[in-house]
Amino acid sequence: MDRRTEIRGFLTTRRARVTPEQAGLKPSPLEGTRRVPGLRREEVALLAGVSVPYYTRLERGDARGATDAVLDAIARALQLDEAERTHLFDLVRAANANATAADARPSRHPARRTLRPELWNMLEAMSGVPAYIRNGRLDLLAGNTLARALFAPVFDSPARPVNSARFTFLDPAAAEFYPDWDAVADQNVATLRAEVGRNPYDKALSDLIGELSTRGDTFRQRWARHEVRRHRAGAKRLDHPLVGELTFNYETMELTADDGLYLIVCGVAPGSRDAEALNLLASWNVTENARSTPKT
Repeated sequence: MDRRTEIRGFLTTRRARVTPEQAGLKPSPLEGTRRVPGLRREEVALLAGVSVPYYTRLERGDARGATDAVLDAIARALQLDEAERTHLFDLVRAANANATAADARPSRHPARRTLRPELWNMLEAMSGVPAYIRNGRLDLLAGNTLARALFAPVFDSPARPVNSARFTFLDPAAAEFYPDWDAVADQNVATLRAEVGRNPYDKALSDLIGELSTRGDTFRQRWARHEVRRHRAGAKRLDHPLVGELTFNYETMELTADDGLYLIVCGVAPGSRDAEALNLLASWNVTENARSTPKT
């Protein structure tokens, strides 16, 4: 993924979504029909307090000499949120890195990673709630018993490694499992977009994006929008093949001792129908495990 192309696509799409009215610019009475849906380059330059040639060069992917102050001003002009601002800084930082053997290093997060035993123990100790660990590529690296039961279609999908985005876009079961499939698909793409900025040397990430892009238009069209979001908490609805539809809340926590790994914990309101469904799933899972345990 070329850094200059990433910067160009991101700034162009962000500029297109901000209207002059949203930016507080009054149209000139002599102004004719606008050829662009959002701001012009010269308007972004005006709002950011930089020259038009400078902003034009930056939007074309040439980020040489771009300071934090300038990037902050452009982020304000384009009304970027925190995730988008961070993504812009990540893209510029990667683009300005010298193309030396030291900088062109492999990913900080290897494609295959062995989890510490302490993390496995922690997951199993959280027996009352579904909990799992993923990386920035959305590979599901480990899950406790209840998480593997709740997300059984994802964990049982034949493609390896187990990956949320690959399941969402390439497994036919995803459309039935996720009643709000479009929202889940957008979330996956936005998460991968942010990871591209954070970890530009991750070959496994590049391979995943290439695979998803070449195997269908659905992912490719979403990828071209350059949407970036941080999905740290929220609600998700599933139509589970065993217990039917249920909605749960999730919280995402970064594991500071394990760079690039995240713990996701799912919960439901006590006494709700969703709690009943989750309890039923847990009971069924215990029964199945008992049946599969050899008798001595």
